[in-house]
Amino acid sequence: MCGIVGYVGAKQAQDVVIEGLRRLEYRGYDSAGIALAHEGSVVWDKRPGKLANLEEAIASTPLPASTTGIGHTRWATHGAPNYANAHPHLGKKGRLAVVHNGIIENFAQLRAELEAAGHEMVSETDTEISAHLLENEVAAGADLTTAMQNVCRRLEGAFTLVALDGADPSRVVAARRNSPLVVGLGEGENFLGSDVAAFIEHTREALELGQDQVVTITRESVEVTGFDGSPAEGKQYHVDWDLSAAEKDGHDWFMRKEIFEQPRAVADSLLGRRAADGRLQLDEMRLDDAELRDIDKIIIIAAGTSYYAGMVAKYAIEHWTRISVEVELASEFRYRDPILTHSTLVVAISQSGETADTLQAIRHARMQRSKVLAICNTNGSTIPRESDGVIYTHAGPEIGVASTKGYVTQLVACYLLALYLAQVKGTLFGDEINNVMDQLDDMPGHLETVLSQAENVYDFARAHVDTTSVLFLGRHAGYPVALEGALKLKELAYIHAEGFAAGELKHGPIALIDEGLPVFCIVPPRGRDQLHDKMLSGIQEVRARGARTICLAEVDDDTIEPYADTLIRLPKVPVLLQPLVAVIPLQLFACELATAMGNDVDQPRNLAKSVTVE
Repeated sequence: MCGIVGYVGAKQAQDVVIEGLRRLEYRGYDSAGIALAHEGSVVWDKRPGKLANLEEAIASTPLPASTTGIGHTRWATHGAPNYANAHPHLGKKGRLAVVHNGIIENFAQLRAELEAAGHEMVSETDTEISAHLLENEVAAGADLTTAMQNVCRRLEGAFTLVALDGADPSRVVAARRNSPLVVGLGEGENFLGSDVAAFIEHTREALELGQDQVVTITRESVEVTGFDGSPAEGKQYHVDWDLSAAEKDGHDWFMRKEIFEQPRAVADSLLGRRAADGRLQLDEMRLDDAELRDIDKIIIIAAGTSYYAGMVAKYAIEHWTRISVEVELASEFRYRDPILTHSTLVVAISQSGETADTLQAIRHARMQRSKVLAICNTNGSTIPRESDGVIYTHAGPEIGVASTKGYVTQLVACYLLALYLAQVKGTLFGDEINNVMDQLDDMPGHLETVLSQAENVYDFARAHVDTTSVLFLGRHAGYPVALEGALKLKELAYIHAEGFAAGELKHGPIALIDEGLPVFCIVPPRGRDQLHDKMLSGIQEVRARGARTICLAEVDDDTIEPYADTLIRLPKVPVLLQPLVAVIPLQLFACELATAMGNDVDQPRNLAKSVTVE
């Protein structure tokens, strides 16, 4: 949650910071603010609502010129989304400004201590106490770096803090614990951001920070220390995507652009996965084959859309490897006292690599001696760094809050993991693995075929602008697709939507069926375990009770036609791979329906892209 930007250089800090916040607004849009160092003091402005409100205020009443600044776009945790709680927050004398991401868990105790000493708080936030504590330190003679080290040792929780001292405009100082922060390395200038999108316009060289570290940036230097003041080092890396990847490319929404980027994203996810001899190679894995052969149970942990990718992975892994798989919500995982051993592999799926619930879950797993593998899109993020191995999805930046290409590339990574485990354990022959890989290599073309029907899906979506409830049905690997389709509609259209396993209809959900209710039905390919015929029975059950059926079925499946009020054709693919193509029309439908309803598709209400608090 929350977007953070910091800058020291020769450019106008206001321009750099505002542009960085614009690229991070997907992380939170309850309020936005900026602070600059100017003539020995801090000048600042902040506004509730979206970044545009701050930009309008600054255009009306410009801030003075400055080359040092920090900024923030907020997703509210402590305190309502209003002016008083917006960042930046200032110390008692207004000398120092702070922006913050995360939660300071012992803030109530620290606030009481400060108020007893005569400090008056003007907000409900936990952030404000850090500004007062830092200002106390600098007033006592510490420089801002030392002040940050001293304060961070007193704080509990997960946080990123970025601070600016008006009396010392040469530096911006930041700290991180269990919360994202990355450094952008420039020439005669340096940057801070919640992720690299904040500064990608200016530099593609970045420095990732470790846990409990403080970083000080000036025009010419970057210094990293521990909270105890000991010297430390970050890890430098090159960002392999550029500014154009973060632009809308002519689409009205980032989400729509990202839906249409999925063929390329899937192709990129598959690049370099097969060696010259045809064997799978996952170079980022870091877990050797001997360790993987000992695995007798896999637990997949994730949240939201990533959780549904994990549900699909269960079908694939169990079918191809015969290893037992459990899929857990990360927020529930460690609270049920899970059974973990050294032969358990925990697979953590997270687009951002910063999801707080998932991060705490993998820490619990590692304490129990289990191996942890991350599936992630964000190079240098916390979850891959704290895992034993990683499979990067290579989706590129995903700006829309509702995940699309992040989801399909997670599916690809899950299939790759399943096939690699089958290769290591010998549960599939090499030609069998290569056959599935060939099918995956065909997927970008199949996705293009589905996307070519977009206008038909859009017309259908606009015809349902007054719909108040939609159901989604699926079987086998189509069941998680139904759940994901319902989630997209809830996220974007703000209407009631639910996904069900079609076989469960008669056990209660069929009571929801009413005349004219739209029901999306993901029809499995024919030929396996009677799944197709059983799904047709479920479709007939809801149609007989007045539902309007929207069926997603194979291109040559004529048996579905009598039972479909609307028919969306899918390419012929195996049942385990069908989620890749079946989810696309559901994404298009949700995007277009939300657009027709006048909703903000990229920034749905109450949501943020990266959930970095528990």
